[in-house]
Amino acid sequence: MNQSQPSQGQSLIPQPEVCRRLGKTHSGLAKLRKKDPTFPKPIKFSEARQAAAYYVAAEVEAWLQSKIQARDAA
Repeated sequence: MNQSQPSQGQSLIPQPEVCRRLGKTHSGLAKLRKKDPTFPKPIKFSEARQAAAYYVAAEVEAWLQSKIQARDAA
């Protein structure tokens, strides 16, 4: 296996895709990140404020699963 290729769990998804998956706008996602400290932190490949943000797919999925489990436990 080529070590330079990310595994499925390490794959990155761009912020617009995260917004789409969660049904949030860009500003809605920003509010969610401020309100919920457990939400995964984005990865940026530049220090520029306007640099594209990416999320680790497995982290977003794990966060979503934890929310579903918390809902079902209540």
